[in-house]
Amino acid sequence: MIKIYLFDWGDTLMIDFPGVPGKMCDWEVVQTVDGAEEVLEELSSEALVYVATGAAESTEAEIKSAFDRVNLSQYISGYFCKANLGVTKGSPEFLKSILAQLNVTPQSVAMVGDSIEKDIKPALSIGIQAILFSPHDVDAIPDNVKVIHNLRELSLKQPSLLMPTQ
Repeated sequence: MIKIYLFDWGDTLMIDFPGVPGKMCDWEVVQTVDGAEEVLEELSSEALVYVATGAAESTEAEIKSAFDRVNLSQYISGYFCKANLGVTKGSPEFLKSILAQLNVTPQSVAMVGDSIEKDIKPALSIGIQAILFSPHDVDAIPDNVKVIHNLRELSLKQPSLLMPTQ
C-alpha cells in the first residue's frame, strides 16, 4: 500500500509557464494543473503527500509560498528540493535522501512526475513505484511504469492504477 506520494512540481501540480523569469512564488500569474486540487485533497486523506522538485533556485519556503497562492499547500506535508537536501533532483541520491528523512521504505512510496529522466528512472532504480503524468502519448516508457494522462486518474477510487508492492 502506498503511504507516501511524492509529486514533481512544475507541469505536474502547477503550470510552469515557459519564458517567465524568476521564481514561481513571485510570478504575476500562477495556476494549477487541471485536477491537482481534487486529487491532492483525496490522496492526502489516505496518505502523506510531498513535493519533490528540481527547482534549483527556490527554497522550501518559496516553494510553499507558490503552493499557498493556489490553495494546494493545505494538502502537502512537506517540500523537498536542492536547497534542503543538498542533492540535485534526477539522481537516485535525491530520492534516497527523501526516504532517509521520512524513514520509509521505497515500497511504500509512489513518485508522480512528468519527466522520465528526472522522475521515473531514478524512482525505478531504487524501488519506488513510478507514475508518469503525461497529457500526451509517450514513446519508450520503461517497464513497470503506470502512465496517466490526467491527474484525476490517480483517484483512490481506481485502485487498479497502483501496482501491488512486493
